Amino acid sequence: MIRKIIHIDEEKCNGCGACAKACHEGAIGMVNGKAKLLRDDYCDGLGDCLPACPTGAITFTEREAAAYDEAAVLANKQQKAAQQDPLPCGCPGSQSRSLHREEEACRREDDTPMASQLSQWPVQIKLVPVNAPYFDGAKLLIAADCSAYAYGDFHRRFIKGHITLVGCPKLDGVDYSQKLTDIIRNNDIQSVTIVRMEVPCCGGLEQAAKRALQNSGKFIPWQVVTISTDGRILE
Repeated sequence: MIRKIIHIDEEKCNGCGACAKACHEGAIGMVNGKAKLLRDDYCDGLGDCLPACPTGAITFTEREAAAYDEAAVLANKQQKAAQQDPLPCGCPGSQSRSLHREEEACRREDDTPMASQLSQWPVQIKLVPVNAPYFDGAKLLIAADCSAYAYGDFHRRFIKGHITLVGCPKLDGVDYSQKLTDIIRNNDIQSVTIVRMEVPCCGGLEQAAKRALQNSGKFIPWQVVTISTDGRILE
């Protein structure tokens, strides 16, 4: 039959996987780092995936396609639910939780206390749940992976009193803006601090955070701090 169905332009697809998450029918999957329509009969033609795509790679087309099979979709959902691991990624280390540390969790070389200030887990943007309870009333820190290694006083200066999210757009190869938008939009975020390195690739993290602030529709205090590769805060 001729019907309306989605079309995915692989040249435009950046492999973020947002469309696959937005497709409630399971019609879209990731194949070799690109989004792909797995089965025509799983696509209902309503296009929930279209607004989730940050690059405009998904459009509607009319072509010969199998009819939408709701029974097959439901059966597939039930099968996946039965096989699903209760923890994200199947890894116990990805379980969301708040942290309460002892003041003297670790020490400096001169034996004076230097406690970690990290207050939640996980910290990777890709792994953190959008609606984690620790986001309620949080001051949000969005930091480049390398920044904590470059700046020695990172815990006291930046992590303390904040909920911390870290990532590297170059290594992860994804656009964080949609995930960050959902976090800011769906939670009571009080402020946003973006800590990036001076290297150009860190601009992707800064731009994703700025787009998230804009797309959230909220007016939240925010700032960007840039750290040099030799560990200085650049004004």
